[in-house]
Amino acid sequence: MSFVATVLRVMIASPSDIPDARDAVEQAIYEWNGTYAKNKQVVLMPWRWETSSVPVMGEHPQSLINAQGVDESDIVIALFGSRLGSPTPAAASGTVEEIQRAVDSDKPVHVYFSMAPLPRGVDPKQLEGLNQFRADIGQRGLLGEFDNNAQLNHEVWKAVEHDIAAADLGAPVLTQKPTGVRIRVQSEREREATGVDKRGRMKYKTKCHFDVHNDGGDDAVDVTFESEANTGLMRISPPSAPVTIQAGSSWRIPVAYSMGVEEPRLKVSWLENNERREKTFDVQ
Repeated sequence: MSFVATVLRVMIASPSDIPDARDAVEQAIYEWNGTYAKNKQVVLMPWRWETSSVPVMGEHPQSLINAQGVDESDIVIALFGSRLGSPTPAAASGTVEEIQRAVDSDKPVHVYFSMAPLPRGVDPKQLEGLNQFRADIGQRGLLGEFDNNAQLNHEVWKAVEHDIAAADLGAPVLTQKPTGVRIRVQSEREREATGVDKRGRMKYKTKCHFDVHNDGGDDAVDVTFESEANTGLMRISPPSAPVTIQAGSSWRIPVAYSMGVEEPRLKVSWLENNERREKTFDVQ
């Protein structure tokens, strides 16, 4: 189902030596969208020069990346492994230039350094340049570190949550006022960091719930909830008595799944214009 949202472009900047970390950031953005986009009415759109830039002629490649990537992005996430990157006419490397341009434009910039063991054959000049850059930029803000892609995933979620809260976007405005009762169910999963394991990897626990929204202009009264599944067990924690979901509001239903659940569904029943109505939603 379509929904109104604010779209924020997130640029992923880094030298070429850590493609796996770039992939991890992009995956983290997509996972955040899958969990929060509808609820927060914000969609994050990753931008990477190797897949998102448009080939054109006439200027230095870095100038074109700046124009298409940095200038059009709302958030910049920069990553470093064992290289600083190739120099440009204006900076020690393309990534360094992108960071500076974004900072000068008052965009939120998050810089992370990999703490994984250095690869074989590391270029000592690149490593020296990287260490010098880290020392310099460390005097201008807080820097982040990551040991592995799982930890980087957690760091990306923290960063975008911080930026969205700081932006105070508010809810997008619908152009037409809805009428009647319009029930929509959104399945949500929230990850909470619970510490690290013996190998230093982040540990998480996942909480599941359904957000039952009334997108219409009228209140849904005498609302009840019932879970269904073809196999396995899906347990919900509904209210002890029927509730009213006011227009434009929602009701949260905690849920727990057993192993082997297939085709879980949530049936919502409500009273509208003195008539009993119900609708069943697939909630996988």
